[in-house]
Amino acid sequence: MGRKRAEEAYAKALTLGGKAGLNCVAELDPAYSFPEDPALPLYGVPVLVKDNVDVKGLHTTAGSLALADNLAAEDAPVVGNLRRNGAAVIGKTNLTEFANYVDPAMPAGYSSRGGQVLPAIPGAYPGGSSTGSAVAVAAGIVPMAVGTDTSHSVTACAKFNGICGLKPPAGALSRKGIVPIAATLDSAGALAASFGDALRLRAAMGEGFEAPEPLPPGKLRLAVNTANGAMLPADEADFLRRTVEGLRAAGGTVEELSQPRYPELATIMKYEFRPSLEAYLQTSAASRKTLAEILAFYEAHPDAMMKYGISLLREALEQTPGGLGSPEYREALRTRAEAVTRVTGELAGFDAAIMSGPTNVMHFCGLPSATVASSEKDGKGVNRALILYGADEYRLYSAALALEGLLRA
Repeated sequence: MGRKRAEEAYAKALTLGGKAGLNCVAELDPAYSFPEDPALPLYGVPVLVKDNVDVKGLHTTAGSLALADNLAAEDAPVVGNLRRNGAAVIGKTNLTEFANYVDPAMPAGYSSRGGQVLPAIPGAYPGGSSTGSAVAVAAGIVPMAVGTDTSHSVTACAKFNGICGLKPPAGALSRKGIVPIAATLDSAGALAASFGDALRLRAAMGEGFEAPEPLPPGKLRLAVNTANGAMLPADEADFLRRTVEGLRAAGGTVEELSQPRYPELATIMKYEFRPSLEAYLQTSAASRKTLAEILAFYEAHPDAMMKYGISLLREALEQTPGGLGSPEYREALRTRAEAVTRVTGELAGFDAAIMSGPTNVMHFCGLPSATVASSEKDGKGVNRALILYGADEYRLYSAALALEGLLRA
C-alpha cells in the first residue's frame, strides 16, 4: 500500500505539479528510493523538498539559473533523516528565488529557473518563499513537504494556502546542505494538510523529538499579539474574534500582549547572507563559489535574471562594510539578545501567542512558530488559518493541536 501511494504521488506530481499544471514541482527523482520496513514512522509517505535543500542526485538551485549546475552529491541531514524514517522523497519544489532574497519586487513563487508557481485554488495568493511545497500539499500532490523559513516562509505559505505548517526553534534541525540566507535565523520546516502530519514530518527530519499530545481546551492559556492588529483585514479580524470567543467558551484563557516587528532582522539577513551562502557554495558542486560571481552572472544575463531587480543581492555584496565585525551587525545581534530575554519572559505564562497583525518577532528571536488551518473557507475558498508562536516548542505544538481540534470541530 505504501509503495502504491508513493507511485500515485509521483504520477500526480508529473502532471499536476509541472509546467502544464501548477508549476510547483522543480525536479522529480525517477529513481527515488523506497523503504522496505512497514514499521517505519513515515513508511511510503511521498514527500517533496524545497529546491534549496540538497537531495542526492538532484539539482539544488534555490530557484536560480546561477546555480543550475549544482548537483547534490549527498542528502542534507534533514533529507537523510526522512529516508531513514521511511519517507519516499520523490523530488524538489519550486520556490521564490534564493528563498525570496533577490529583490522585494520579485513576485512570491517566482524564480528564474522555475518561473511562476500558481496557487492550488485559482485567485488565491501562493505565498513565498516555500511556495511550491505549500501548493503541492494544498493541491493534494503529496501529504507532506519540506520548506525552509527565515521570516514566515513556511508559516505564511501555509496560511495563504490553507494548510498547516511549523518552523522549529532556530538551530533545532540541521542547516547543513541547505542554501542559506542567514545562519542565525534559518530553519527547515514542515508543511502538511493537518498539524498532526506536520509534527510527524518535523519528528522525521530530526532526532530525539517526540510529538506532544494536545492540551485540553479548558487548560489552554493563549495570548493575542495585538501589534499591528489594525492592519488585519476585516474578515480575518472577525475570524480571530470568533476564535477567541470559542476558546474562552471552551474554558481557555486568552489575554493580550504587544510584540511588534524588529527592523534589525533585515540587518542580520543582509550581513549574514554572503558569508552563509559562500560557506555552502564552497562545499557544493556549483561552479560559482562567491556572491560576486553570482551577481556577475545576473548582470551578464539581465533579461533572464534581472526582470524584477537584484537589490537585495547587491546590498549583501556592496553594503556590508566590515562584514560580521561591523558595528551595525553587532548592534543588531545585541538587540536580538535583549529581545529574546524580554519576549520569552513575556511569553512564559502562555502556551502560545496568536499573531494578529504583521510581526517578525518570532523569527527575530528564533522561536518556534506554527500555522493551524480551520475548516472555514474565506471568500476565495481557502481554509482560514492562524499563525502561532511560543517560547517552548512542546507547549506551542500542544496548543496548536488543541486549537486545530476546535477550529475543525
